[in-house]
Amino acid sequence: MMRKRTLAALAVSSALVLQAPTAHAWGKRGHEMIDRAALEAIPADGPVFLQDYEDYIAASAGYPDAWRGNDEGFSKIAEDPNHGWFREQFAFLDPIPRSRYEFVLALFKQREAIKDSDPAAAARTNVRWTGTLPYAAMETYERLIVCMRQVRAARASGGDASVPERHCAFHAIRLGHYIGDGGNPMHDSVHADGWLGDNPKGYTTSRSVHARFESRFVDAMNLSAADVTAQMPARAHGEGDMFDAVLAYLNAAGDKVGYVYELEKRDQFGDFSDADVRDLILTQTGSAAAMLRDMLCRAWEESAQDPAKVDPSPIDFANPAFNPETGSAPAGI
Repeated sequence: MMRKRTLAALAVSSALVLQAPTAHAWGKRGHEMIDRAALEAIPADGPVFLQDYEDYIAASAGYPDAWRGNDEGFSKIAEDPNHGWFREQFAFLDPIPRSRYEFVLALFKQREAIKDSDPAAAARTNVRWTGTLPYAAMETYERLIVCMRQVRAARASGGDASVPERHCAFHAIRLGHYIGDGGNPMHDSVHADGWLGDNPKGYTTSRSVHARFESRFVDAMNLSAADVTAQMPARAHGEGDMFDAVLAYLNAAGDKVGYVYELEKRDQFGDFSDADVRDLILTQTGSAAAMLRDMLCRAWEESAQDPAKVDPSPIDFANPAFNPETGSAPAGI
């Protein structure tokens, strides 16, 4: 009974927050159904306790967008880039740095190098107009590992696991939002809000294209969790580097941005029976739900292991990968 009351209070609180006017990628429905499908697909050996918080997580699916209001300047500056990955802007970077700060510094150096020769490109060569989505996803993923360790520790000692469980539910909200955004091709390209630059195919330049695709059409097709579940691929990412997996996931979605604009040319996303648009939305939300499920399950598995010994510390000057420009070594190096 206490668990149910707690969940009810959390859901009401989240609903009140979400009444604030915000721009929701995939719209409220899309994000909610991605989260529900992912949670319901957690296998018996995964973090099934998160299913107890499904209503809270789903009701809060758009919450990270609420941190992007113009009147909360510090929050907006930090949060805005976490929702995009405009890869055309940093094609000069290979490989992608395994550090948010090294990424930001690389952008700044590139901007300084081109600001006189190509001021238009330089104007968008900065963290706001490139995005930091994979870093936000990985930072949240690792916080999930930490709180999942705490869940395991509480259970092992016979203590109350409800507090670390709630911490995990909150981080699942954040991870679900970033991964949900990343599955939308419009969040993985400079063409997020209308086609930019050379436009030989005559794609729309209207900023409204973003909302018409991810919100209006999704609402009109009445997307359900069952619809998303039906499109989820089998579990993957049980091993290998998770940062690389996130980058590959974003690239796969970003490769479809041209197709989104091709579909828009038909009728401006006004025909809600258009099977091709519906199939694209189902494919991408299914991909997002699967990626979220996989990351939640992988975090749970990693939480069963003792934390790796990293010596020297990533912030120790003696670490061979230490970068004096950032004051730290990149992750996983």
